[in-house]
Amino acid sequence: MAMRAIWTGTLGFGLVSIPIKLYSAVEQSELSFDMLDSRDHARIRFSRINERTKKEVPFDQIVKGYKLNDEYVIVDKSDLEKVAPEKTKEINIEGFIDLADVNPMYFEKSYYTTPQTKSNKSYALLLKSLKQSKKAGLAKFVLRNVESLVVVYPVENVIVVNTIRFAQEIRDTSDLNISTDVKLSKKELDMGIALINSYVAPFDVSKFKNEYPAELMKIIEAKARGERPKIKKFKPKKASGDLYDQLMSSLQMRKGA
Repeated sequence: MAMRAIWTGTLGFGLVSIPIKLYSAVEQSELSFDMLDSRDHARIRFSRINERTKKEVPFDQIVKGYKLNDEYVIVDKSDLEKVAPEKTKEINIEGFIDLADVNPMYFEKSYYTTPQTKSNKSYALLLKSLKQSKKAGLAKFVLRNVESLVVVYPVENVIVVNTIRFAQEIRDTSDLNISTDVKLSKKELDMGIALINSYVAPFDVSKFKNEYPAELMKIIEAKARGERPKIKKFKPKKASGDLYDQLMSSLQMRKGA
């Protein structure tokens, strides 16, 4: 199925302005389910019910409220418009960074860009410049009334725009209460590093597949044919209690493989 552009505008750096189209670069691989009544398999529909009157509320009578000090403060459309980001049709690069400096926790959603015209010299220039400099652009971008921080970087022959989270959206780790004074012997640490090094290989994401949807579809198709589906049973691995013995066994098994 052909990709459909979700946004058109310009990608700018300095005084250079590139007319582009934006496409979602990802798609979900999970199966989608409908909720049914177990008695007759009719679809379940959800209604907007007033918790006091137990009656359905018309959509045009629904307002938004924020609970503050156990009381709701009504926020109407004009309030939202006052703080809404200015709608622009531009992704303006404000600076350039090393992509490796961005913690993977910050990454959200990826988008492909294409020039609005088939052969665009400015698009080709930015693409090759990003490749040769090994830098990524940093910009702000408004999509569907939501302002996002984005990084702009090359992937093969395409410029990718990737939304990233703001710093305040990353939760602090201090509440996790992880001990930092666990004692490790030198031989345990050396063995741990050796085990890691034995697994080192070039990253190739194509080697990994989300097998769950395909396996679940096999069960669905078998049930549709009136067959009893076969379920894979998980057997937990047993390991010795000594950390060094576990590491040594793991390394020997790895060398054998």
